[in-house]
Amino acid sequence: MQHPDWSKNAVLYQINTRQFTPEGTFAAAAEELPRLKELGVDILWLMPIHPIGEKNRKGELGSPYSIKDYYGVNPEFGTIDDLKTFVRRAHDQGMYVILDWVANHTAWDNVLVEEHADWYARDYKGDFRPTPWWDWSDIIDLNYREEGTRNYMLEVMEWWVRECDIDGYRCDVAGYVPTVFWEAVRERLDAIKPVFMLAEWEARDLHNAAFDATYAWSWHETLHRIAHGKDGVGALFVFYSWNERAWPADAMRLTFTDNHDKNAWEGTMYEMLGDALEASIALSFIGEGIPLIHNGQEAGLDKRLAFFRRDPIEWKEHPFAGLFRKLIKLRKAHTALANAPYGATMIRVPNNYESEVLSFVRQDDASKIFAIFNFCAETRVLRFSERLYPGKYADGLTGNEQEISEGEEVSLQPWEWRVFVGR
Repeated sequence: MQHPDWSKNAVLYQINTRQFTPEGTFAAAAEELPRLKELGVDILWLMPIHPIGEKNRKGELGSPYSIKDYYGVNPEFGTIDDLKTFVRRAHDQGMYVILDWVANHTAWDNVLVEEHADWYARDYKGDFRPTPWWDWSDIIDLNYREEGTRNYMLEVMEWWVRECDIDGYRCDVAGYVPTVFWEAVRERLDAIKPVFMLAEWEARDLHNAAFDATYAWSWHETLHRIAHGKDGVGALFVFYSWNERAWPADAMRLTFTDNHDKNAWEGTMYEMLGDALEASIALSFIGEGIPLIHNGQEAGLDKRLAFFRRDPIEWKEHPFAGLFRKLIKLRKAHTALANAPYGATMIRVPNNYESEVLSFVRQDDASKIFAIFNFCAETRVLRFSERLYPGKYADGLTGNEQEISEGEEVSLQPWEWRVFVGR
């Protein structure tokens, strides 16, 4: 497996078509593509675009993850031609489009239920079953022990790449589907064109021959605990050590500060990360990982978007838009910040407040980044040790020059972060 060339320093952007625009259509979303290009994002992830099941539907419009027809397009969003136009216009802007793919389960009234009932998993009574233990009563599980299930899903995933020229998939609950199936998918899709594959799962084996990127759920959970005073910065050492030593060197880990699951079911980015939000956003771009922007974050999205009905994002000017632009520009200007395996490994720079402040260097032959994040509610005057940090720098956001000498102190306000670019 090879990462597509265009994923080297890519930034992802998630689009919930239903809520992205007042109209909630592909055509309306296409009008926003120049703005997204100006923001600097590269890969657009469209949440599921298929017709939604009606049997056992949840809420007014149902969950996009309850698929009625894998070959169809939800008329709520438009037609397949509207989708093709969206993809073509994104390509014209130099961006790529991946579809959200739900391989684990279907709606109760999916076309396959009548045609191939033997492709579905059964409970101890012999009945169709939703995914065990969850409250996903609007869906039933497929059975991947059946060759017909596997062949059908391979063919339909190929079909969307050929028919609409999409550039890959974000695969829902990827760990509930056999890894060998995903490896077959990747081989088949790469034979058509280079694709990007993102797994909604956190397992290193998925990177062997199937996925470019997996979710860094534990990264977000760690920052959530730190933000709410339930853990110290040392918990981030655990994640980054795990990432460096236990995962493949070319594994891209999706670092996110919001997504549709967190937003809908657990809380807004403000509820989840509190005063640590801006520093967490910055770390998702400057630290190791491939960053994600959830639609609306650049407008300061401060509400939980409804999941089963229309609830359009309230678009407004917000400082986060400028922050994202600067972070993306910084990331693309310095090779050390590229995605794995192209970017540089984070190297810890010890400081005198290591339970509260994260400091590290990422450097390669062409660039050097020294970053400091104060994850506490107190001002901290920092001193550093070892040899990596001294040097002549420019502030990564303002461009102001600053030299940091050995033994020099750097002061950070509560929850403040700084990034320095080597001169």
